[in-house]
Amino acid sequence: MQIAVTGSIATDHLMSYSGRIAEQLIADQLDQVSLSFLVEGLEVRRGGVAGNITFGLGQLGVTSLLVGAVGEDFAEYRAWLERHGVDTASVHTSATAHTARFTCTTDQDNNQVASFYPGAMSEAREIELKPIADRVGGLDLVVVSANDPEAMLRHSQECRDRGYSFLADPGQQLALMDGEQIRKLVEGAKYLLTNEYEHSLLLQKTGWSHAEVLEQVDLWITSLGEQGVRVESKSAPTFEIAPVKPKQIGDPTGAGDALRAGLLAGLAGGLELERSIQLGCTLATTSLETDGPQEYSIEKGSFVARFAEAYGDKAAADAESVLR
Repeated sequence: MQIAVTGSIATDHLMSYSGRIAEQLIADQLDQVSLSFLVEGLEVRRGGVAGNITFGLGQLGVTSLLVGAVGEDFAEYRAWLERHGVDTASVHTSATAHTARFTCTTDQDNNQVASFYPGAMSEAREIELKPIADRVGGLDLVVVSANDPEAMLRHSQECRDRGYSFLADPGQQLALMDGEQIRKLVEGAKYLLTNEYEHSLLLQKTGWSHAEVLEQVDLWITSLGEQGVRVESKSAPTFEIAPVKPKQIGDPTGAGDALRAGLLAGLAGGLELERSIQLGCTLATTSLETDGPQEYSIEKGSFVARFAEAYGDKAAADAESVLR
């Protein structure tokens, strides 16, 4: 099964400051702020929605196609993903812009000063899917995840025009897109993925009723955090899947992307939808227990045992059959 994952590719530069940011602010000079901090730590994490999803697929033994835009500074990140089973041959490299970057300084009170540089991500709108499909002999599923909004709209429209099945996963870009753009993105999707907040925001912005959304897509999958996952469609009863309880809580960043990776890996292996989502829930908890969206690793035996503990031996046997 050829899965192309379109979306953001970025790095996070996270710095820690042992003092208090508030102490650097002068009440009567807030119109002329100039702050400088001597930080004690710097952590660079690989991320971006598409990068995280393809990494997760690789951890489960599924090679997927990463589709996005980066700068010339992507070489080390590219090598990391390729070592973890990701096909990066269809990544567009900008001649002028750097890879998207999030920079954040956090003080001892967890106050933050942050900025996001989209950089090369804006060039993702120049990417056409057909040459990618031609290179690999066709596309079975295209994931349209958070990215440059124009790129998201182009990819979903090309999927409709060329008959590629696609998964609409607008994520945080729902806040930036207007109702018409969201309707164009979602229309005709085989799968629609949101979290609970995005579920409500999508209804509000599109003006669609719940039933009207289900007329546009085959399945609407909503992650409910600690409550698990809900699956809805116009042709079958709604059902929910319980999450895997974490043994510890790390950084939640990227857990939703791991959920998507597990779901996709299950579908690629021919598992039924419920079992695929259970696979996603197990991988999401694995990610949740670590710091960083690409810092976890999968050991097959312990992963299957964790799956069995949550969903039973029969379910674990099904999942094990697709893990490589």
